[in-house]
Amino acid sequence: MNRKERRAARAGGEIDTKVFLELAGRFIDLANRENRKVPATDLHMAFLWAAARYNAHVAKAVLEVDNHEEFVEAMVNDYRDMLRQHLADPELG
Repeated sequence: MNRKERRAARAGGEIDTKVFLELAGRFIDLANRENRKVPATDLHMAFLWAAARYNAHVAKAVLEVDNHEEFVEAMVNDYRDMLRQHLADPELG
Protein backbone atom coordinates (compact mmCIF):
# COMPACT_ATOMS: atom_id res chain seq x y z
CA MET A 1 0.00 0.00 0.00
CA ASN A 2 1.49 3.34 -1.02
CA ARG A 3 1.24 6.63 0.88
CA LYS A 4 -1.79 7.83 -1.09
CA GLU A 5 -3.65 4.56 -0.43
CA ARG A 6 -2.74 4.72 3.28
CA ARG A 7 -4.07 8.27 3.54
CA ALA A 8 -7.29 7.27 1.80
CA ALA A 9 -7.70 4.29 4.12
CA ARG A 10 -7.13 6.48 7.20
CA ALA A 11 -9.64 9.01 5.91
CA GLY A 12 -12.11 6.15 5.64
CA GLY A 13 -11.48 5.13 9.24
CA GLU A 14 -9.10 2.26 8.50
CA ILE A 15 -5.52 1.91 9.68
CA ASP A 16 -2.75 -0.14 8.16
CA THR A 17 0.03 -1.98 9.99
CA LYS A 18 2.36 1.04 9.97
CA VAL A 19 -0.24 3.32 11.54
CA PHE A 20 -1.31 0.59 13.96
CA LEU A 21 2.28 0.20 15.20
CA GLU A 22 2.76 3.98 15.45
CA LEU A 23 -0.41 4.27 17.52
CA ALA A 24 0.68 1.42 19.79
CA GLY A 25 4.06 3.13 20.08
CA ARG A 26 2.39 6.25 21.45
CA PHE A 27 0.85 4.18 24.26
CA ILE A 28 4.25 2.64 24.98
CA ASP A 29 5.84 6.11 25.03
CA LEU A 30 3.22 7.24 27.54
CA ALA A 31 3.93 4.20 29.70
CA ASN A 32 7.67 4.91 29.57
CA ARG A 33 7.12 8.55 30.61
CA GLU A 34 4.84 7.52 33.48
CA ASN A 35 7.36 4.88 34.54
CA ARG A 36 9.69 7.70 35.61
CA LYS A 37 7.33 8.30 38.57
CA VAL A 38 5.27 5.11 38.87
CA PRO A 39 6.77 1.64 39.41
CA ALA A 40 6.37 -0.64 36.40
CA THR A 41 4.65 -3.21 38.65
CA ASP A 42 1.86 -0.71 39.31
CA LEU A 43 1.89 0.91 35.88
CA HIS A 44 1.35 -2.27 33.89
CA MET A 45 -1.77 -3.06 35.90
CA ALA A 46 -3.13 0.46 35.38
CA PHE A 47 -2.65 0.10 31.62
CA LEU A 48 -4.27 -3.33 31.66
CA TRP A 49 -7.24 -1.97 33.63
CA ALA A 50 -7.57 0.96 31.22
CA ALA A 51 -7.42 -1.37 28.21
CA ALA A 52 -10.13 -3.57 29.73
CA ARG A 53 -12.29 -0.53 30.46
CA TYR A 54 -11.89 0.86 26.94
CA ASN A 55 -12.52 -2.53 25.32
CA ALA A 56 -15.70 -2.95 27.39
CA HIS A 57 -16.84 0.45 26.16
CA VAL A 58 -16.13 -0.52 22.53
CA ALA A 59 -17.95 -3.84 22.98
CA LYS A 60 -21.04 -2.26 24.51
CA ALA A 61 -21.30 1.16 22.88
CA VAL A 62 -19.64 0.73 19.48
CA LEU A 63 -19.92 -2.92 18.49
CA GLU A 64 -23.09 -3.50 20.51
CA VAL A 65 -21.93 -7.01 21.42
CA ASP A 66 -24.78 -9.19 22.62
CA ASN A 67 -22.74 -12.09 23.94
CA HIS A 68 -20.24 -10.58 26.37
CA GLU A 69 -18.63 -13.92 27.19
CA GLU A 70 -17.78 -14.62 23.53
CA PHE A 71 -16.23 -11.15 23.29
CA VAL A 72 -14.26 -11.71 26.51
CA GLU A 73 -12.98 -15.05 25.25
CA ALA A 74 -11.89 -13.54 21.93
CA MET A 75 -10.13 -10.65 23.68
CA VAL A 76 -8.38 -13.01 26.12
CA ASN A 77 -7.17 -15.17 23.23
CA ASP A 78 -5.91 -12.11 21.34
CA TYR A 79 -4.11 -10.81 24.44
CA ARG A 80 -2.57 -14.22 25.16
CA ASP A 81 -1.23 -14.41 21.59
CA MET A 82 0.17 -10.86 21.71
CA LEU A 83 1.78 -11.41 25.12
CA ARG A 84 3.42 -14.65 24.00
CA GLN A 85 4.70 -12.97 20.84
CA HIS A 86 6.29 -10.14 22.83
CA LEU A 87 7.74 -12.45 25.49
CA ALA A 88 9.45 -14.43 22.69
CA ASP A 89 10.97 -11.24 21.21
CA PRO A 90 14.72 -11.35 21.94
CA GLU A 91 14.99 -7.58 21.40
CA LEU A 92 12.60 -6.82 24.25
CA GLY A 93 14.15 -6.54 27.62
